[in-house]
Amino acid sequence: MPGLIGRKIGMTSVFSADGKNVPCTVIEAGPCVVTQVKTVEKDGYEAVQLGFGEKTEKHTNKAEAGHFKAAGVAPQSHLVEFNGYDEELKLGDTLTVELFKENSFVDVIGTSKGKGFQGVVKRHGFGGVGQSTHGQDDRLRAPGSLGASSYPSRVFKGMRMAGRTGGDRVTVQNLLVLKVIPEHNLILVKGSVPGAKNSIVIINK
Repeated sequence: MPGLIGRKIGMTSVFSADGKNVPCTVIEAGPCVVTQVKTVEKDGYEAVQLGFGEKTEKHTNKAEAGHFKAAGVAPQSHLVEFNGYDEELKLGDTLTVELFKENSFVDVIGTSKGKGFQGVVKRHGFGGVGQSTHGQDDRLRAPGSLGASSYPSRVFKGMRMAGRTGGDRVTVQNLLVLKVIPEHNLILVKGSVPGAKNSIVIINK
C-alpha cells in the first residue's frame, strides 16, 4: 500500500470542533525520494523504494553509493518499499506529506520501546500470586507454578515467563489523520504510535 517514511516527533493534544481535547502524535512524514522502481519484468514484482533522511558520503559504503548515484539522489539513511501509488513514479521523484488527507485513516508501523529483562507482572500482566504471610515475603510478583510434576515432567513451550520485553515491530491500524501541515512536513494522527521520540515509523494509507 502507498505510504511514507517518517520520524516520530512526540505527543500533544488538539481541540476538536466540538471542544473535546484529543491526544495525538506528531510525525514528520517525508519528504521521501524515489531511489528505485521495481517492475515485474526485472524484479518479479512491482514496488517503489523510498529513501528518507540524508546521510554523509563518509557513512555510505560503495554499494550504497552506487545505488544512490544510479538514482541521482543523495545518500539516504532509511529505505522502505511501497506499492499501490496512484501516479507513476520515476527515479528522483519526491513525495511529501501532502500524500495524506485530513479525516482519512492510516496505519503506522514502528519499533516499540525496549524494556530489557522484565518479570511476568510487567511483561505479561500477571497479578501476582504470592502472599506475605506463612513464612514467605519475597514471592509477591513470582509467576507461580509452571506446570505439573511427574507428568509431563517439563515446562511446555510458550509458557509465559520473565524475559526481554519490547523492541518489537508493532503496527497500529486505522489512526485518524487530524491535521496535515505541509509547510513543516508534519502530520498529526489521533492516539499514540509505537516507538520513542525521534524513532523511524512507516505511515501507510
